[in-house]
Formats: sequence, structure tokens, C-alpha cells
Amino acid sequence: HNQPQSHIIQRSIAGLGRLWTRQVFGRMPTVSASVSTSISPDGTIKMSTRTVSTVDTPPGLSVPPIADERPHEITFGAVDGETRVSDGRKAMDPPRSREDPWFWLRDDTRESEEVLAHLKRENEHGAYITKDLDPLRAVLYDEHKGHLKETDAAPPYAYGDFFYYTRTVEGKSYTIHCRKPGVKQDGELTLAADAEEQVIIDVNVLGEGKAHCDIRAVTSSPDHSLVAYAADFTGNETYSISVLDLASDKLIEDLVVTGVSGGCTWGKDNATFFYTKEDEAKRPYQVWKHTVGTPQSEDVCLLTDPDELFYVGLGKTKSGRFLVVECGSTETTEWHAIDLEAGPDAPLTMFQPRVFGLRYYPDHHGDNFLIVTNKDGATEMKLMHCKVGNTAVDQWQELLPHSEDRQICDLEVFKNFVAVEGREGGLTQLWVMKMNEAGLPSPDTMHRIGFKDDLFEVATSVNKVWDTARLRLTYSSLASPLTWYELDMATAADPAPALTTIKQKEVLNFDGDLYRTQQIFATAPDGVKVPISMVMRKDLFDGDMPPAPVPTMLYGYGSYGICIDPGFDAKVLPYLDRGMVFAIAHIRGGGEMGRHWYEKQGKYLMKRNTFSDFITCADHLVDAGFTTPKKMAIEGRSAGGLLMGTVLNMRPDLFQVAVAGVPFVDVMNTMCDPSIPLTCGEWEEWGNPNEYKYFDYMLSYSPYDNVIAQDYPNILITAGLHDPRVAYWEPAKWASKLRTLKTDSNEIVVKMDLESGHFSASDRYKYLREKAWEQAFVLDKLGLRDVPKRSSIKKE
Repeated sequence: HNQPQSHIIQRSIAGLGRLWTRQVFGRMPTVSASVSTSISPDGTIKMSTRTVSTVDTPPGLSVPPIADERPHEITFGAVDGETRVSDGRKAMDPPRSREDPWFWLRDDTRESEEVLAHLKRENEHGAYITKDLDPLRAVLYDEHKGHLKETDAAPPYAYGDFFYYTRTVEGKSYTIHCRKPGVKQDGELTLAADAEEQVIIDVNVLGEGKAHCDIRAVTSSPDHSLVAYAADFTGNETYSISVLDLASDKLIEDLVVTGVSGGCTWGKDNATFFYTKEDEAKRPYQVWKHTVGTPQSEDVCLLTDPDELFYVGLGKTKSGRFLVVECGSTETTEWHAIDLEAGPDAPLTMFQPRVFGLRYYPDHHGDNFLIVTNKDGATEMKLMHCKVGNTAVDQWQELLPHSEDRQICDLEVFKNFVAVEGREGGLTQLWVMKMNEAGLPSPDTMHRIGFKDDLFEVATSVNKVWDTARLRLTYSSLASPLTWYELDMATAADPAPALTTIKQKEVLNFDGDLYRTQQIFATAPDGVKVPISMVMRKDLFDGDMPPAPVPTMLYGYGSYGICIDPGFDAKVLPYLDRGMVFAIAHIRGGGEMGRHWYEKQGKYLMKRNTFSDFITCADHLVDAGFTTPKKMAIEGRSAGGLLMGTVLNMRPDLFQVAVAGVPFVDVMNTMCDPSIPLTCGEWEEWGNPNEYKYFDYMLSYSPYDNVIAQDYPNILITAGLHDPRVAYWEPAKWASKLRTLKTDSNEIVVKMDLESGHFSASDRYKYLREKAWEQAFVLDKLGLRDVPKRSSIKKE
């Protein structure tokens, strides 16, 4: 699939089709035409052309950039001096090789003038051929802003003697972190209406003059006199830590601790905090202890994990007694702990040594550790406990048994109760249990918190108080904006427990009563039922079905066990208000139906289920009469971009337009090279193409390797130059190969953000402009460019 292409003087150019040739003897004036569609009121599709004269155009902007092909051989298997497999595995020997003529687009420094010129040319080309969409983009941006309450605040949460919160201000791009003093009443901290605000960190100030500004983990010290925060000004997700004295509003340390993989965790007092550092492949692999006021060179390394499959993270139990450190891979975890009450020099001790396939997650309560684990084949996890100081796996005792119908995802431990986050019936669920006299959760008191909607997303919110009778949680549905509730634990077992609404996020110019949600199921080739969650305008539907097929956006992800839940997203409103259906395919590889949906049916040598499930969902939407291939758009990001690339190779006829965001499309080349960030750790996700066992299977679906000479739909590809998760060269190479081989006249547009990384713009207004840019492309290709927006407010 990836053999070098013969060079000819004239060849088909992607986006221009067979009607176009490359002029190799100099620039010649040309006139280009691209086909667009529109949908008339009776539902028929009309074709029209968009003509663009290039006579007065800067040289070549109308011609899609195709990077030169340069011979380069990629080796799979054993390579001298490289760790190509994990311990106990064997690399292919003799190795295999494949040609990658666009390998030269990889530049780890991100400084090659030749490569940057190509990426800039991609942006210029995309901007030029879609410049007639600028008016629509402006309209969509105004719509997004019109739904945004620009000056707003998140609900304050109690922590120590303060209430902490974040807020935004109209016209300012970033969050402001604040707090107000609280007052104790009946044992609970309350917030007086006239409490004076203290601004802790104004990220707008930190971001002045910077193209990117990501502030993570704003964390108060135990006595709340200091605050630490981590800053990334490039988008590459490597952070530096600063410490601020809240009394004087002066920096004690300004970006002093560098090379950090995230935030930090304070120790028992203000003197020390702990953080993790990255190796050259950006794997968090070390835990360090820092003493405030001293140089980083004097920091102490407490743990180094040499296993390239394992990532290191840290935190502190809500009880405040233990600092906990996780060494985790996809398949296995190992935990360590420091007893912070045992003095400043207390050692880091092993909880339970790693055993391949054993995953466990401990938390502390009194004399016990509570442990969520898959021990003894509990795929959907169970709850166990052991005594502090006696934590070996043979000492664990069962509290809540495993159930194939209920997944336990997380446990939040309080003094008098626990909250259990999990999944049941394909949805997130929340249970609570009270503590018994032995200081353990009592399964007899376990109750699920119920909600009125059929489709929803629920989770615990920020809960910092150990000794409380209230649980803060968040809830939303596809048609209901995010709402913060507080549960009174005294009523948790009641048929209608006391849920106090703290706040519903205000979405301007929106009325949820105008929209309806539903879930349908598609049947995969192996008989498995795959859920599809949908939201649409009520005024377009007669019962459960539209009177005629309508334009539809089908979204998917399907990897790592990550769930795309049916929660609220205001950014899809421009689609809905132009008559589209927004649908989510809950495909295998995700975890929507439980851990088995991922672990047993959607990874390794079962990965192709992810792609066939998505195609099944798309086919079902067509067969059921919701939409047609000419009216269907698809979207996925990151590993969801892998999904996009694969289904476009498998069934390009099924879709009119695709959006592939920061797409992981060069599976074979990336996963064979341990020097690329994330590669080694993800051998337990996809498999390792350096092994005979996985080489052919992974090659069978790798998007970049399976591009062939066939018609493809319109494709928008977005990427970030500084992305450490999916390197920019993957989408750049993919675009050139698509344009070289495809046989249609559809457009391929690459939008490369040269200032950001994996998560796009950090500036909230720039982010909305980027969403408008993408959505205008989709609406145009679906024939909705000139379709007026319906009102999203109910008429009286």
C-alpha cells in the first residue's frame, strides 16, 4: 500500500481531480471550479460550481500543496541500539522494511525552514480556496459568542477557610482564579453575600503577549497562604511551576521548577511540594520533592520508573494523610505512598508491587485503604479494602463484588460516606454509600442517584472538604446545559433525595425545550448492538423520524476506553439550528458499555471492531431514513482522527465531508519508533508493529498506509505544530499522500496551527473562531451554506 509512486510530468492533483494537471514548466493562468451542493426546501439536492480565477492570485495558491517524494526506508523489528519491544517480547528478526517517501516532513525541532514553508503553504492554500466562506465563519462566530455568557463565574467550592472559584470577563480570553473567605455555620462553611474577593491569578495577565497560555493545577498550600501553578506557553505540554505568596501578592518562585509534566502536590505544610518530570519521550517517569525557596538543583528524586510502558502520576488523599504515587500502564498499575504524618523525611513505600494485568486504585479512610481493582478477573472492577501498613494483595478483602452489568470507575472518599462513579446501561451513574462503625463503606446503604432524562452525563464535581454531609456533582444532557447540584447525604436513600441546584451554566439565546434527544442501536456484523445518541430540533421531526433524510454529523472516538457521553455541548448548536442531526456513535474501543467494550472487544487484535462499528452506525442512519451519504458529515479528533482516516479508506462512498482533528493516522511508523512521545506506552493499546503478532494486523487499518487510488469525500484536517501527542507530520504526510492518489475533485484542506499543540487554541475567543472555521467548511459541503439559522429561543 505504501510503494513509491512513479514520477510523471503531469499527474492528477487532489482537490482538482482528473481535470487538472500540474504545470512543471512555469506558472500559467488558470481558472478553477469546485462543486458545491445546496438543499432546496423540498429536500432535493442541487449542484453548483464555485469559480475562482487565479490570474491575479499569488503564485500557486489555488493548487493544493503536495510535498516532494524522497526515498526513505522505515525498519520494523529489531534495530541495533533501540528498545523496540517491551520486556519479555521479541522483535521481528530479520526485520521488515517499508518505504515512506514523505518521511522528510518530520522535524523534531520544529525549526526546518523547508518544512515550515510547506506547512505555511498549506494554510495559505486552505485560506485561499475557502475565502468565500469567511462571511459564514463570521456569522458562526457571532452565534457561538451569542450563546456564551462572557462574564460568568463557576460555583464557589469550600476549601479550608475559603471559597475558591474561577470567573471570566467579557472581552478577556482567559480565566481569573479567585477566592473569598467563608464563615462557619452549624459545622459547615458558608459564603456571605458581602465577602470580599481576592484575585489569586489572572491568567489574562500571564498570557499577555503570548500566542499560547495554558495554566494548570492552581493549588493552594495546606494553610492557604501560598499557591502554586504550572504554566505552558508553547502548547507542548511541558510545564514550569511558580509559587505565589497570597498575602503580599509576590512571586516567591517564578517558573523556577521546569521540565514538569503537569502540576504539583503540596506536602503536609508550606515547605515542600512534589512533582513529576518527563524523559526525552515526554513520559512522566520521576517523582521529585522540592523545598520552596531553594533552587531546583537541590530537589530530591524519590522515584524513577525505568519501564517505558509506565507513566508516573501523583496526588494526595482527601484525608490529607497520604501522598500517593501511581506507576501505571494501560494493563497494570503499581502504587507507592508517603505517610505525611510520619515526619518530613518519611519514605516512599510500596503499596503492592506490579503484577501484569492487575490494576488497582487505593484511597484512604481511617485505618483502612479502600481499593477499586480488577483483581481475580473483575473486568468491570470491584471494591476491596485492607489495613494501613498491611497492603499486600493477599490481604485485600472484598467489600463490593464484581458485576458484569455495573462498572466501577472511581471512588471519592469522605469521612462519613463514599461516592462511587461508574457506568450502567451505557451511561454514567453515581452511587453513594455510608460508612459503618468499622470505618468501611456499607454496601447495604448503596443507592444510585436518579435523574429524569433518558440520556445524560453525571459526575462528582470539586469536593475538597473531608468532613461534610454534602456532595457536589455535575449533570447535563444533550439538550440540558451543565448544572451543579449538591446532594444532602441525610436524604441520599430517599426515593427523591434532596438535590439542591447550585447553578446551571447559562447558555444565552438557547431554549432546551426546542430540542429532543433519543438513542437508537445499530447491529454490527457480529450481532453486537452499538448505541447511537442523537440530538435534533423538535420542529424537524414527526415523532422519532424526520419526514425526509436530513444533514447529519456523526461523531466518534473509540479508543483507550474513553467515553463520549451524551452531555451538553453548545458548540453543536449552529448545526442543530440549521436542521442537522448531531449523533454520537458509541463504538467499541470506547468504554460506554463498560470496560469489556474496550478491553475485550476494541483494542489489540480486536481494533477493527472500532471502525466497522462506526461504519455500521453510519449505514444504519442511512437505512433508517435519518440521512443519506450525500448529507452525512463525520468528525473525530486524535485517536478519533485515526477512526476518520480508516473509515474513509474503507467506505469513502458513505460520507460527504469529514473533519479529522489532530489525527493519529501514521500508525505503523509512529508505533515502531520508541523515540516518538507516547509510543512505548501505547504498545499496550494498539500492539507493537515491531512484533510479528501485530505487524500485519496494524498495517491492515493504518490510515496513511492504506490510502489508495479511489474517490474520497471532502476532508478538513486540523493539526498543531507543537502537538506532543500526535506529531504535526502525521496529518501533513497524510494530506500529501491523499492528494497524490485520490481520483476525485473534492477538497482536502489542512489547517495547521503554528502556535498551539494538541488541544488547539488556549484563548477562548480564538478557539471559537477555529470552531466557526471548521463548521463553515462542513455546512458548505452539506449544502447548508445559505440555509438560515432557526431561532434557538421559543417564541411566546
